[in-house]
Amino acid sequence: MWDERFSSEHFVYGEEPNSFLVEQWSAFELDKSKGKVLCLAEGEGRNAVYLAERGHTVTTVDLSEVGLQKSARLAATRGVELETVHADLATYTPESNTCSAVVMIFAHTPTDIRKRSLQIAKDALRSGGHLILEGYTEDQIGRGTGGPGNKAMMFSKQELEQFFEPEEILLSRELVRDIREGPLHDGEGAVVQFVARKA
Repeated sequence: MWDERFSSEHFVYGEEPNSFLVEQWSAFELDKSKGKVLCLAEGEGRNAVYLAERGHTVTTVDLSEVGLQKSARLAATRGVELETVHADLATYTPESNTCSAVVMIFAHTPTDIRKRSLQIAKDALRSGGHLILEGYTEDQIGRGTGGPGNKAMMFSKQELEQFFEPEEILLSRELVRDIREGPLHDGEGAVVQFVARKA
């Protein structure tokens, strides 16, 4: 499905980074630590390329080879490099305690894989490392502005807070905001925004 979705010459979620990621990256001054960054379910690479442009060593993981090829192409046009990993988050295991940040932007998967993805993020972060996550909540269903349309694939503030205890939760909120990210994320979206720092 994802190979088919990404097969267009155009970037279906746009070429610019997610605005929440940009805001939080600046707010927590994450450029001060030029460490490894892991982007999970990164798709066509817009967020990974943004971070590589800022001098970080970025690994982007996705199930879609087509998405990874577009990530590499976008990186080349911007004059940066990415490590692209073709992997299923049901089985992917990165090196532990090595990343200064993990990024999950609209990384929607079935429930069991979502929980494993959150564990991947927690394990991959080094002490003091940050998780930045934005995803749709159940309130997004029926809006027609993006997302999988399946309750079981949605994020919630409660789930994230429970999963990341006892890590330091820096931001956790659910809201409706305007999202303009290519033709497939276009309009008001009901999202959870979450930032945590590993103890």
